[in-house]
Parts: sequence; structure tokens; C-alpha cells
Amino acid sequence: MSANNIQFTKVEIQILKFIFKHFKDRFNARQISKILSLNHAHTNKLCSGLYKKKLLLKEKIGNSIYYRFDYSNVLTIKFMEYLLSLEYQESPKWLSVLIYNLNKFNKLIELGCIFGSSIKSSSYNDIDVLLVYKKNNSSKINKIKDEIRKAGLMDKPIRYVDMTEKDILNNKGDKVIYNILSENIIFYNPNKYVKVIKWLR
Repeated sequence: MSANNIQFTKVEIQILKFIFKHFKDRFNARQISKILSLNHAHTNKLCSGLYKKKLLLKEKIGNSIYYRFDYSNVLTIKFMEYLLSLEYQESPKWLSVLIYNLNKFNKLIELGCIFGSSIKSSSYNDIDVLLVYKKNNSSKINKIKDEIRKAGLMDKPIRYVDMTEKDILNNKGDKVIYNILSENIIFYNPNKYVKVIKWLR
């Protein structure tokens, strides 16, 4: 990526993050445009531009061109870490109180993300949260969970998924874990998230 190509639109960043997070899937521009509700011709142009900026790799299969993130490029990885570090700040307004409360876990966890229906719509029934941490922090984590629940600031229940990093790596092929890791908002430690994605590939 040269200094002349460092400007990015909001849609380009959306596409780039989507492809990065869906590390087991392969997409062409038409599929991406359908999933993200974008114009196909515009999506095709943007994907081609991201390839020219050396952030995406492309592969032609039949008449279609499929795109994937360049996980082997140190600069693209650093750029993704930066984008994901801003993610919680750009999250939907209805999650602001939740994220404020989840920050209480930050000194005890290795990775934290929100997933499920709450990241897509304000009409959700509960909130799904992944906490990745070492087992010896369990009692402290549970104490913070109780504090958040007793404070009564959340009007919907929080459902926690507690895992260690080893749990994730040992369940590499699990579809549920893949769904959690591919459809989420990272609220803590995007660098660890990026490392986990690279390992799981």
C-alpha cells in the first residue's frame, strides 16, 4: 500500500472488515453487495480498488472473481488492528451503556466482543457477549457480572459466553464459534482478535 492510496471510504472499510471477519468464507462482489445491501456495480469497483491497494487478494473461478483478505501482509494486519480499535466507538447508540459497563472487565480479559441480534437492531431480547480470559480470573469476572446485573442499568439480560483462548483454538471447526467471531463488535483488545483469526484460518 503506497502513501498515495491511503484514503478510504466508509463503505470500503465496511467491506474490508466484513471480508476479514468471515475468514472461512469466500465472496465475490455480487455476494458482498447482497449481504451488505450495497449496489453491485459500486461494490465491484470498491473490491477492485481494495485489491489495487494491496489489502485484498483475488482469485478467478469460472466467470467470477472472489476476494479474500491478505492475512500474510504485515501492513494489512496492522491496518485491520487499527480499524477494529475504533469499532466500539462507532457502535450503535443503543449499545453505549452496555459498552460502558463491559469496560469493567478489561483488566481481566484477553478479548471481548458483542454478538447476536443486539449489534444489528435496537429491537433485541437479550445481549450476547463473549469474554475470553484465563480460568484463574473466573471469580473476579463473576463478581463484575453480579455488579452489572445489580446496578440495573441494562433493560435487557446479558448472556455471557465465557471461554479461554485454548477453548477457541481447540474448537476451530465449530460453527457457533465461527459465527460469534465473524459477526460481532470488538469492545476490547482487537490485536488479540486479529491474532486469533490468523490462527484459526
